[in-house]
Amino acid sequence: MAGDNRGISRCCDLVSLGGVLRICEMEIVLLGGKVPQAIVGSCASSDAILCSGELDFDFRGRFALPPEWCLLGFIHDTPGDSWCHGTPLAPGMAFTIVPEGLSEFMLCKGSRISVVLLPLERLRQRLTQIDPYLVDQGARQLALFRVPDEESGLPAYFEQIRQGLMDETGDDAGIDQLDLDAVLNAHLSAGLSGIADSRPQCSRSRRTHYLIVQRVEQYMRANLRHDIYSNEMCAAAGVSERTLRYAFDDMLHISPNRYLSMLRLCTACRSLTLSDASRRSVKSVALSCGLWDLSRFADNYRRVFGELPRDTLMRAPLPDYVWAD
Repeated sequence: MAGDNRGISRCCDLVSLGGVLRICEMEIVLLGGKVPQAIVGSCASSDAILCSGELDFDFRGRFALPPEWCLLGFIHDTPGDSWCHGTPLAPGMAFTIVPEGLSEFMLCKGSRISVVLLPLERLRQRLTQIDPYLVDQGARQLALFRVPDEESGLPAYFEQIRQGLMDETGDDAGIDQLDLDAVLNAHLSAGLSGIADSRPQCSRSRRTHYLIVQRVEQYMRANLRHDIYSNEMCAAAGVSERTLRYAFDDMLHISPNRYLSMLRLCTACRSLTLSDASRRSVKSVALSCGLWDLSRFADNYRRVFGELPRDTLMRAPLPDYVWAD
């Protein structure tokens, strides 16, 4: 495979971390006050992209796949507070993502996940071979499921991917010998043969809290350059301040105001990383994110990202082709 990037520890650069899937851009909002660190490995060929990562920080993420791609994934390990669209995640779960809107999730420190990105047509063709009626229903049935047992072979395939990509020595044997058709077949077999109990469920209260957080975050993003007050967030979600606090504590373990602060900081970090220092200033980026106190912004930024905002800006912006095959 071409474009290998094995077992590399990344810190500070949320754009590089968010671009590890290569064909799509993942937005990251940190949920803690420590410098984000992760060990990631990836490689790409003309018809597939493999990625594996181990996280040392909590974050809220979202991304959208391009129309022609799908994603198969496996959770090696994750704390009990991780979730996807509000549904709790657990070790031994697998998932399938197709290009239908945003995928939204929270992953906690210690999560280890491996994914395979394949052309969507490849998934559709295999589903058609199994049963033509599965083409429309299969993706929903495969969205998130517990792998029934080790006999499916799916955990072993993803462990092969993880070990091959996370090996700092660059040993290609495990990856080069990987049969992607076999991985796809094992994934579909494990997902389609699962019984109803293998489909994780989201409780009504948790679903309600997720939707509250989602609506408030949308309001925050739309009004980021302005002052945002608690009563405005409550109005956006249509709930009381007490319910708002409960929802954020349940889903993200931080307060709404703390999440707003981290959203501003992470948006500023992303803008600074991608900006040309000859065209934008730290001040303009900060103000566009609603960060009016530049001194406090610099102190908070350095505490979270390990460097001053101007240091991030002065680095050359990442070229568009960084994550190309």
